[in-house]
Amino acid sequence: MRDAYQEQMAALNKALGDMVDEVGAAMAQATQALLEGDLELAEEVISNHDSVAEKSAEAEDQAFQLLALQAPVAGDLRSVVSGFQLVSEIDRMGALALHVAKVARRRHPAKVLPDEVAGYFEEMGRLAVELAQNARRVLENQDYHDALTLMDDDDAMDDLHRHLFTVMMDREWSHGVAAAVDVTLLGRYYERFADHAVLIARRVVFQATGKTPEQLLEAS
Repeated sequence: MRDAYQEQMAALNKALGDMVDEVGAAMAQATQALLEGDLELAEEVISNHDSVAEKSAEAEDQAFQLLALQAPVAGDLRSVVSGFQLVSEIDRMGALALHVAKVARRRHPAKVLPDEVAGYFEEMGRLAVELAQNARRVLENQDYHDALTLMDDDDAMDDLHRHLFTVMMDREWSHGVAAAVDVTLLGRYYERFADHAVLIARRVVFQATGKTPEQLLEAS
C-alpha cells in the first residue's frame, strides 16, 4: 500500500509539474503576442486554455483517488490536501496568461504597449517563464530548500511592477488613459503570475516539512 501511495503521489506531482510547464509556455506566447501584436498567437493561447482546465480536472481526480483508495493519514494527508491547493494556484496562473492574450487580441491591430514600457514587459515575461520553470522543478523534486529559494525569486518582478508606475506618473507620459489602464492591468497580471509561483513554493515547503517557511526560518 505504501509503495502504491508513493507512486501515485509522484504521478500527481509530475502532472502538476506538467501543468506549470504548460502555463509557463502560455505566458511566453501571450507575451510574444503582446509585444509583436501577433493576433494568431494570441488566439492560440486562448484556444489552448481549455487544455489547462482539462488537466486541472485530471489532477484533481488523481488527488481524490489518493484520498479514497489510499486513506492517507498525517504527512501523507497533508501532501494530498496540498495537491488540491496546488491545482488552484496553477489554474490561476493559466488564467493570467489568458488575460494577457485577450488584451493583445482586443487591441489588435493597434499596438498595446507604448515604447517606453515594452522593454519592461519583455523582461516581465522572461521572469514569469523562469518562475514557472522553477516551480515545476520544486514540484517534481519536492526539495524544500529549492522552494525556499524560489520564494525570493519574484523580487525582480516586483521591482519592475513598481517602475511601471513611475513611468506612467511621469509628466512625459503622452499615451492617454486607455494605454495607462492597459499597462496597469497587464503589470498586475504578471505580478500575480509570479505571486502564484511563490505560493506553489510555499505549499511545497509545507508539503515536504509540515511547517510554513516562517516556522522553518524561526527554527533555524
